[in-house]
Amino acid sequence: NAIKRRICLSHGRFRSTVASTQRDEVEGGKEKQVDECTVVKAVQADLITQSKNTTEAQTQKIEIDFDNTHEAYKSKDNIELLRSLLVFKLCTFDFLVDKNKELMDLSKKVFGQRLFERLMKMTFYGQFVAGEDHNSIKPLIHKNQAFGVGSVLDYSVEEDLTQEEAEKKEMEACVSEAEKESPGVDHREKKYKAHRQFGDRRGGVVSARTYFYADEAKCDNQMETFLNCIKASGGASVDGFSAIKMTALGRPQFLLQFSAVLVKWRRFFNLLAAQQGKSGMDALEQKLELEQLKVRTGQLEPLLRKFTVEEEKQMKRMLQRVDVLAKHAVDNGVRLMVDAEQTYFQPAISRLTLEMQRIFNREKPIIFNTYQCYLKEAYDNVSVDMELSRREGWYFGAKLVRGAYMYQERSRAEEIGYEDPINPDYEATNRMYHKCLEFVLEEINHNRKANVMVASHNEDTVKFTLEKMNQMGLSPTENKVYFGQLLGMCDQISFPLGQAGFPVYKYVPYGPVNEVIPYLSRRALENRGFMKGSQRERSLLWKELKRRLLNGQILYKPVY
Repeated sequence: NAIKRRICLSHGRFRSTVASTQRDEVEGGKEKQVDECTVVKAVQADLITQSKNTTEAQTQKIEIDFDNTHEAYKSKDNIELLRSLLVFKLCTFDFLVDKNKELMDLSKKVFGQRLFERLMKMTFYGQFVAGEDHNSIKPLIHKNQAFGVGSVLDYSVEEDLTQEEAEKKEMEACVSEAEKESPGVDHREKKYKAHRQFGDRRGGVVSARTYFYADEAKCDNQMETFLNCIKASGGASVDGFSAIKMTALGRPQFLLQFSAVLVKWRRFFNLLAAQQGKSGMDALEQKLELEQLKVRTGQLEPLLRKFTVEEEKQMKRMLQRVDVLAKHAVDNGVRLMVDAEQTYFQPAISRLTLEMQRIFNREKPIIFNTYQCYLKEAYDNVSVDMELSRREGWYFGAKLVRGAYMYQERSRAEEIGYEDPINPDYEATNRMYHKCLEFVLEEINHNRKANVMVASHNEDTVKFTLEKMNQMGLSPTENKVYFGQLLGMCDQISFPLGQAGFPVYKYVPYGPVNEVIPYLSRRALENRGFMKGSQRERSLLWKELKRRLLNGQILYKPVY
């Protein structure tokens, strides 16, 4: 089959086993308090080279004060500040967070649907969700835009499944008909097989949505939801972003099988390259001799032979959905970010994303891949993909995140018995994030065909990015470096960046109150760790509220 051959036989997309040693890792670290200064201070900088082909130009160094609450919260009225303080305080109480789902269900029964919805809109829903539909979210989108902050629309309706229901759905969707008929014959590594005890992929995950496969009609519906977000993003702003998840668009079985095959091929090419004395980027030049190809194809054939006619159709429909979304993104002037998922799906997700980039990123960056920097292989993944983009002449687009599946990944690796893919600690993840980020920034500096979304709530990481941009003379107006945070979190980072001219985006969830409760439940869980680790955001909110009261601004309203 042509589709399968293209995915399996191309050797350009393996992972290097040797990380480049040309750049030292940069120390990351946790948030630190900074001294107060002016919000945006322009400092005269030396002449810098803007690109290979342009003359030297005078630029200004930009420094941003993330302690200046007047600028950070000028888009919020006093009621919004009080709501943020209330919600963040509630997120610090373990009992409320652990039982948040049960408490919301109880509140609905006690107060009734209408009063419950009003209560939610005054608290958690109002803090983290923009509205119920495309029309109701427009005022917030326009307000944020007036203060320099764009939007990444995210329809946040999730299935409210029990653990047993989720496990049943996952096992049915991850095991092929051939495997069901011959359960003892399985050539895949155990990492790339479905395991019932980890069938509920929501376990230990608080900052990412999970999709479970039901049928092809449901995948079509989810594609339509993504299409609506793309259209709305295109209408809301110039050069908007939209995000998609591959597991929403087809059977996860295919992602497991593709990943298993791709990993075997990469190891094979690495082995051949090592035998010929090649390593790192030189291994990309590795060619297969005919006999070697026959041997390897014979070993992989059992992995490729397991599709029924119906499964073949399902696989093609998944690829078609991805293609439709990419074409709509181009038509609507929207950049499309493909979210990262679990490591047993990720090789296939990255490969499909790479194929989209080869097609759609010829003239400008449309498709962005997501790199989870808590992974030990994150730098290798970024550097190999970057090198391929250089050699093939397309625009590299990356979203850098720390990662959403750490506890689940560690637990699965330990219980099933394969190497833990996660960095050993938080500091190692910080260093990896900064190392990957600096690598992409250097590429932007030398070749303006790379772009990066710094998706982080970590203030030190944002400051690190600004420092590197200043050193390299990268102007925010070039729109090569973007910043992203979640709606309702870290406004003291997002809004000062936006008002200083940096491209910054909020992930803007929307959907009916009842149907976004699973999303709100995860936000409460995520904020517990976030708020317990640092009281910084709450202290800044109190500081601004006190400043307004002392200045007689009791009825403060944003002007825009």
